[in-house]
Amino acid sequence: MSTYNLLSFDSPDALARAAATAWVDDVAKASSAGTHYSVALSGGRFVQTLFARTVELARARSVSFDHVHFFWADERCVPPESPDSNFKIAQDSLFAPLNLPASNIHRLQGELDPEVATRQAITELAQIVPPGESGLPALDLVQLGMGEDGHIASLFPNASPEIINCPAPYLAVYDSPKPPPQRLSLSYAAIAAARQVWVLVSGAAKAEALAESLRPDGKTPLARLLINKPGLNIFCHLPKINT
Repeated sequence: MSTYNLLSFDSPDALARAAATAWVDDVAKASSAGTHYSVALSGGRFVQTLFARTVELARARSVSFDHVHFFWADERCVPPESPDSNFKIAQDSLFAPLNLPASNIHRLQGELDPEVATRQAITELAQIVPPGESGLPALDLVQLGMGEDGHIASLFPNASPEIINCPAPYLAVYDSPKPPPQRLSLSYAAIAAARQVWVLVSGAAKAEALAESLRPDGKTPLARLLINKPGLNIFCHLPKINT
């Protein structure tokens, strides 16, 4: 049976502040220990609020993010300046406000052929992030959203066995049900290998998918992850969830 920590908040801003506080605490702890810190970010509307609160807290507490290496949980196959780019959201809302070093930002190159971009992403991740017990690079944190169909990163329902069982850290997705159809994504295995995984869920339209994901016999991508990653944190602002 999967185990998880379900953290409920009374507003999207309260959710963002709690996640930002936990993240800044984690980054500060790594800085005090003199160690690098690696995180994979996601896109979506809500992360702009998360990034804004993170910038506020980092500045207020004088916590530097200069030792943080940034990767992505997924990316659309679009140029980095596209408004659909997950990188652009982070660049505008997090990296530029904190004046972070470009050498620490390892974006997924959505403008390239997906197979080429995937190979480059796998190589770069392995150069920065050491392997964990599974043999895959073990990120310190993977931040995920969840779609109204229960998808995480660019891992969608009804995926092929090749995607579900992919042993590599990154993979190319060619048939996303949401445009654009071509995506780059962390694999289930790479997400499960992370030290921490957070799922940030906000919006009444996602309540049914989250409830389905938390059932013991849930069939969504998030449900699949919960089986393989015990103890992950789900931050949510939703109507009451019946599990």
